[in-house]
Amino acid sequence: MSVSMRDLDSAFQGAGQKAGIEIWRIENFLPVPVPKSSYGKFFMGDSYVILKTTTLKSGALRHDIHYWLGKNTTQDEAGAAAVKTVELDAALGGRAVQYREVQGHETEKFLSYFKPCIIPQEGGVASGFKHVEEEEHKTRLFVCRGKHVVHVKEVPFARSSLNHDDIFILDTKAKIFQFNGSNSSIQERAKALEVVQYIKDTYHDGKCEVAAIEDGKLMADAETGEFWGFFGGFAPLPRKTASEEDKTVDSHPTNLLSVEKGQAVPVEADSLTRELLETNKCYILDCGLEVFVWMGRSTPLDERKSASGAAEELIRASDRVKSHIIRVIEGFETVMFRSKFESWPLATNVAVSEDGRGKVAALLQRQGVNVKGLLKAAPVKEEPQPYIDCTGNLQVWLVNGQEKVLLPAADQSKFYSGDCYIFQYSYPGEDKEEYLIGTWFGKQSVEEERVSAVSLASKMVESMKFLAAQACIHEGSEPIQFFSIFQSFIVFKGGHSDGYKNYIAEKEIPNGTYTEDGVALFRVQGSGPENMQAIQVEAVGSSLNSSYCYILHSGSTVFTWAGNLTSPDDQELVERQLDLIKPNLQSKPQKEGSESELFWELLGGKSEYPSQKISREPEGDPHLFSCTFAKGNLKVMEIYNFTQDDLMTEDIFILDCHSDIFVWVGQQVDTKTKLQALTIGEKFLEHDFLLENLSRETPIYIVMEGSEPPFFTRFFTWDSAKFTMHGNSFQRKLTIVKNGGTPVMDKPKRRTPVSYGGRSSVPDKSQRSRSMSFSPDRVRVRGRSPAFNALAATFENPNARNLSTPPPMVRKLYPKSVTPDSGKLASKSAAIAALTASFEQPPSARETIIPRSVKVSPPAPKSTPEPNLKENSMSSRLESLTIQEDVKEGEAEDEEGLPVYPYERLKVTSTDPVSEIDVTKRETYLSSEEFKEKFGMTKDAFYKLPKWKQNKLKMALQLF
Repeated sequence: MSVSMRDLDSAFQGAGQKAGIEIWRIENFLPVPVPKSSYGKFFMGDSYVILKTTTLKSGALRHDIHYWLGKNTTQDEAGAAAVKTVELDAALGGRAVQYREVQGHETEKFLSYFKPCIIPQEGGVASGFKHVEEEEHKTRLFVCRGKHVVHVKEVPFARSSLNHDDIFILDTKAKIFQFNGSNSSIQERAKALEVVQYIKDTYHDGKCEVAAIEDGKLMADAETGEFWGFFGGFAPLPRKTASEEDKTVDSHPTNLLSVEKGQAVPVEADSLTRELLETNKCYILDCGLEVFVWMGRSTPLDERKSASGAAEELIRASDRVKSHIIRVIEGFETVMFRSKFESWPLATNVAVSEDGRGKVAALLQRQGVNVKGLLKAAPVKEEPQPYIDCTGNLQVWLVNGQEKVLLPAADQSKFYSGDCYIFQYSYPGEDKEEYLIGTWFGKQSVEEERVSAVSLASKMVESMKFLAAQACIHEGSEPIQFFSIFQSFIVFKGGHSDGYKNYIAEKEIPNGTYTEDGVALFRVQGSGPENMQAIQVEAVGSSLNSSYCYILHSGSTVFTWAGNLTSPDDQELVERQLDLIKPNLQSKPQKEGSESELFWELLGGKSEYPSQKISREPEGDPHLFSCTFAKGNLKVMEIYNFTQDDLMTEDIFILDCHSDIFVWVGQQVDTKTKLQALTIGEKFLEHDFLLENLSRETPIYIVMEGSEPPFFTRFFTWDSAKFTMHGNSFQRKLTIVKNGGTPVMDKPKRRTPVSYGGRSSVPDKSQRSRSMSFSPDRVRVRGRSPAFNALAATFENPNARNLSTPPPMVRKLYPKSVTPDSGKLASKSAAIAALTASFEQPPSARETIIPRSVKVSPPAPKSTPEPNLKENSMSSRLESLTIQEDVKEGEAEDEEGLPVYPYERLKVTSTDPVSEIDVTKRETYLSSEEFKEKFGMTKDAFYKLPKWKQNKLKMALQLF
């Protein structure tokens, strides 16, 4: 499409440069900007152009343009609004989706911009009307319709306007009444209350009473009697009569028409396919309620305007007032438009460049307009965060047939590709323990054991009264939360379950289960010590990749291989994983391009291999859907510009983030439907409603109302108090509206620990901190999970360490002189663990997050019961041993007794780094003054932040 200066209205210059809404009113057939203070206020005699700009996760800007037509606007004004919408799209580069909105029949997407509602006012500008001035309060009656967004319409103030199916709001001078028709739903009533709150704030300055009137309620209630008094007393309501608004659009066959010289000409075709649309033409796809105008990339602006006019004439001639006209550009078609075709390629060959947008930007720049927003923004590059406390307690079970077998701590991070597993993770929440119960399916696992795993996990969730979040995870599609919980994760080939063994026996497949003596190749990946994996791959040359490091072993021969595109951090992860896979053998480092003959011999010879990193599904822009599931059929409806208030306790919702999906289940959903939540998630992946090519192995989370994990609530502005209130959605919102936002809440209850497999799922707090797990027989490495520590304790021997691994730069809890020899390792560990468990009090939750020697607040005055001399003696001995090792002679100390070093030496990029410190807690070695200067807060305030936020700040300061 060619762009010239005459096509650009001056009012549109600089539009769409940043996220938000911009509105213009048509005055004398020209767009005039509306002040932001008047956004959401529409006059019935006017026409408007509304631009919604959204910043996508990719950094690109998406534009949706709507032109709104008041019921009293003139045909000329409406035509001007339609034309100006096309021009605005041209100014934005010709990519926007354009919607025609008619008063009273607006799309849900449009209404979502102005929540809770719009109430058009009498008056207009160009149509000759005068805007109605504010006067003495006038009693008005409104009808409200809609479960997710509310269509509000003023109706005559008369009994005959009322009916049993809808909800009505009577706005009087002293009180607002909401009349709930007996056939209306709880969700509709709750949404209508948002309109009541809007009227209260807008027309009464928030100062008036609110009353809810139930259809059919007897006159004994004072407020009910007061309500009916405005209508001359109670009398039975008449049967609802069908109005123009109530008439449904008859089923309409989908017709494709080509626009030729301003006229719509039917296209003859047996079926609708993408190939019918030519890039140098415009088409109309008439679907009844939706009328699409498709504009080829090569069509001129005048032709696009002509096609829009033809669509307007089409619905005017057939008197379809409720039909929506939606205009789409080739290459940027909506999901709804594409779904009308029997076949639509996943990627078209349309040349989509910045050319059109660039030409417009150049024209505007010459006029001195800032055009930064017209060009594609830089992609937002963010390190994925787990958004979950990683200091909790983890238990893992192997699914063996119809049973689950609890794994010892040493094996709980070692999974086999032919098996299925169940994990339960408990972690500290805001005021109670939170739980995540999940299943993991190996790529070679059998269907029977997958079904068994889901059944067993669902029973665990049900036995906890649905208080736990649930996850369904497939090998190769693990989310960041999973890896962060396990921290060090290994996947071996083969399996040990009966199901896997029976399967390979029936199929006569060789048992390729990993053995320590065989040839095995592991790809090492991850972002750091708290998120690293070793995945066993085929031991052949083609399995290598220049972007990764690998471990190759054959019996006692061990190689490490570093691709040319790997970093020192990647290579450090190899050394850490080597401690777990082959801890007592020296490895032979291999650099890509200089491998030994034996290395290639073990891999069966040289071969071609890739160099590009394996891409994982990126997190997409979130979409929220309400769900209806009946008789195996799933129906969904997207909720635009969603907020927490859109989640209704009676319903099920799906939050689609592309890389994973969440199925949110309200508290008042029946138990049978709750148990179908995973099926609903699987059906959603199967149907792929957004046509985004969702994988059937996308992780699914089941989230119960009131137990939402932080990695779900981060998509909302979250208020957890809203889900601790009594009652259904309507009752909760009525409490808020009546009491000025003061909810009546249930008292939060501590959850009762649930035991599986004979072990408590909630350990003593002293054992819960995974970053503080210690044993006197090994160095203390913070940030490791119990599984990691157990594995390392099993494999590691202080006298036979992997020589290829540099000693970790951490402080030891005990001096070298008290480290037990390997022969007495187990007994000493058990003795000291028992002793410390007997003598020491459990540390607080705060202490489990920060180093033991860091005190974040002055010690509280202690009560003085009869002292236990043994306890004091043992505690003193342990503490003195720690201090002797932590604080060396000649080192500076801060007021908390910790060595102090300058910031420049503590940075990970320091040229003169400090040795013998805990590298996972570099910030603790800053003085209090320098800490406050760098972080902008005290240490006490810092350690109250969520772990992910702490890490983000540390990364920004190069301390992580």
